[in-house]
Amino acid sequence: MEKKIKWGIIGAGRIAEKFASDLKSTTYGELFAVSSTSLARAQDFALRHDAKHAFGNYEELFSVEVDVVYVATPHPFHLQHTLLCLNNGTPVLCEKPFGMEESEVNQMITTAREKKVFLMEAMWTRFLPSTLKTLEIIQSGVLGKIITLHADFGFKAIKDFEGRAYNQKLGGGALLDIGIYPIYLSLLILGYPSAIKASSIFAQTGVDETTSMLFQYDNESTALLNCTFGCDTNCEAIIYGELGKITIHTKFHESKKVTLHLKDQEPVVFDFPRDTFGYNYEADEVHACLQAGKLESEIFPLSASQKLIHLLDKTREAAKIFY
Repeated sequence: MEKKIKWGIIGAGRIAEKFASDLKSTTYGELFAVSSTSLARAQDFALRHDAKHAFGNYEELFSVEVDVVYVATPHPFHLQHTLLCLNNGTPVLCEKPFGMEESEVNQMITTAREKKVFLMEAMWTRFLPSTLKTLEIIQSGVLGKIITLHADFGFKAIKDFEGRAYNQKLGGGALLDIGIYPIYLSLLILGYPSAIKASSIFAQTGVDETTSMLFQYDNESTALLNCTFGCDTNCEAIIYGELGKITIHTKFHESKKVTLHLKDQEPVVFDFPRDTFGYNYEADEVHACLQAGKLESEIFPLSASQKLIHLLDKTREAAKIFY
């Protein structure tokens, strides 16, 4: 039996809570230490998730032996905290978006490769059974050519202009927070677009509250994408092919159900029940990579993160979103 992999967490917010909860369902992972800017918060987090160590600053995390660190701080701090880990020789799983812009992501990847330390962006959607089934169906060819992909992600956010969602200094805005999911799905299914159109509605703080996107591809496929903090949307993804369609049911980025509709046939439903939020699948990928001595994932390599942040930057440019 292989030994447990000791996780450290930087940041003790909502996403860290979900990850720590799901870590308990993995075979090899255990939460060993957590760090926050508040010692009391870290101690409370550690108590609820059975971590042995809690620290009131991020540097102290490296006073104990952790095998890998999950960076779960707000977007603008991902570069700083990932480099902190890498420069301490500690593997990293960093929350999405990897960085605020392409230059940050490239700096993280360059450092990881120079230090020969494992690094992966926490694009957890990539590892879900629903995503794997969708790719399997498309690759089987039963849909024929993919004509268009529609995906949306929206919820009515609390208009707290000092909170993370609406705060420019904290990397707020719909695109980076939730628009990354429909954008990543389009990149995964259709590749990099040849033309990008995007338009945003801005909140009074200057962040994008709603962003709509139209991507066009050299093979004449399209992707119609939307993200918003202004209202609750269906949060579904539909992939239309010449011979049928796939529906990734709400919420598509964490879906437990995929339906295949082929012309003149009864729909086929694929269910993927789980008792977790879904973060355990990416944790398992990290465990497999570390146990195999890999420096990056073959399923979601660092090159995929580079393509994603490049597409995010170009979309922000088209929509005139600035930080």
